[in-house]
Amino acid sequence: MGAHPPPSSQGAGGTPISPAVPAAGEPGNGSANRPPEGLQAGLKNRHLSMIAIGGVIGAGLFVGSGAGINAAGPGILLSYALTGLLVVLVMRMLGEMAAASPTSGSFSAYADRALGRWAGFTIGWLYWFFWSVVLAVEATAAASILTGWIPAVPQWAWALLVMIVLTGTNLVSVGSFGEFEFWFAGIKVVAIVIFIVVGALAIFGLPPGHDAVGTANLVGHGGFLPKGPGAILSGMLLVVFSFMGSEIVTLAASESPNPVVAVRKAVNSVIWRIALFYIGSIAVIVTLLPWDSPEVAKSPYVAVLKSLHIPYVDVVMDVVVLTAVLSCLNSGLYTASRMAFSLGERGDAPKSFATVNKGGVPAVAIWASVAFGFIATIFSYTSKDTIFQFLLNSSGAVALFVWLVICVSQLRMRRTIERETPERLTVRMWLYPWLTYATIALIVFVVGYMFYDKNGREQMVLSVVAAVVVLVAGLVLQKRRPREVTEPAAAAKAPENA
Repeated sequence: MGAHPPPSSQGAGGTPISPAVPAAGEPGNGSANRPPEGLQAGLKNRHLSMIAIGGVIGAGLFVGSGAGINAAGPGILLSYALTGLLVVLVMRMLGEMAAASPTSGSFSAYADRALGRWAGFTIGWLYWFFWSVVLAVEATAAASILTGWIPAVPQWAWALLVMIVLTGTNLVSVGSFGEFEFWFAGIKVVAIVIFIVVGALAIFGLPPGHDAVGTANLVGHGGFLPKGPGAILSGMLLVVFSFMGSEIVTLAASESPNPVVAVRKAVNSVIWRIALFYIGSIAVIVTLLPWDSPEVAKSPYVAVLKSLHIPYVDVVMDVVVLTAVLSCLNSGLYTASRMAFSLGERGDAPKSFATVNKGGVPAVAIWASVAFGFIATIFSYTSKDTIFQFLLNSSGAVALFVWLVICVSQLRMRRTIERETPERLTVRMWLYPWLTYATIALIVFVVGYMFYDKNGREQMVLSVVAAVVVLVAGLVLQKRRPREVTEPAAAAKAPENA
């Protein structure tokens, strides 16, 4: 206690790098003897498993994939494959750090330790901002569907209702959040699996009255890359943000009985999850239908099901999309509140954010996130093309910033973990450090291409402006309020089977 780490364990600005925590039973362990005011380990293994599986299936897959197909044709498969590879590599790095030191702050806490307080502050608040804006987007989307079913209720009232209901589930306990997310994610997973199976059968001509389609749609409408190789990158810009959410399981793992096992399973399964749900379903779409079909651009999943003469397809897809939207809203509120909780613990947000209620959830952090979400939702109705559009664009590139920070943090933390507590490396990044450098280069390339691409330029510029504003605030805070202890209390949760 009170001993300073060796000079080699200092991060940028002299911030101690402390990737490891005391093992179970050692002095200082906060796992078995966690104080009652801390976050509770209320997530079960089945909750975490479904959060990990369903976390990569967002509403954007069902609704927004049409724009990507329209932009790149069948070549969108390469866009999804490259973006999926990027996510797999980033998740591997994040998994390495999360398995060594589970914490509710995840990559923000790791950036704090590895790069300096300014980095943890900046990426933590940007991430909170992103998910708080997502709350408004998803609440509005859910309200749009529900209004179509019951037009007598105003759309704003539906948006208010879904926000209130899911806020309530998050306030009760982390277990209630996990239970809701388990069923939301389960419906998404079942729906996408059925879609892929039915689509694959149709591709091979197995249903009565259907002939095998072969490769006619893949190469018969201008070729596999009808808009040229550059369209692959344009497609990446459209699909990259639909992968945001894969990292949520590393935050949720800190509220489970065995975070290391949960993280390891999630990281090891990310490859097949992306390959099956994203690449598999998109492959079914572009194989069964011409990519330039107006129906595909509008709603690709509905277009496929209608082509197979499946009854009540519009209603079925509305239910699935509504479930995906509610799932994203539910997990978005959870994620934003846990990041705010971690920032509060580290002194980078109001101290009240780090307090919890009798159910062991950070109620103040939840209400703060909901309040911002409510305000953004109001703007989505009153100032859709001005203020709300600004919020969307200024948070649009946060995913790339998060991934970049994860990579750089892993470069520094890996060396420290290997030197001080190598037994905690239960998950290892492949071909370290060269594959980490390659991932950084790919992310930087995508960022640069967004500046070059006219469709991504405004989003990137505004996101950079937002990041600079938060960064300056972080540097000022670090200068005015130096922090003696950088390790948040919640990070003391030790791996049980490390």
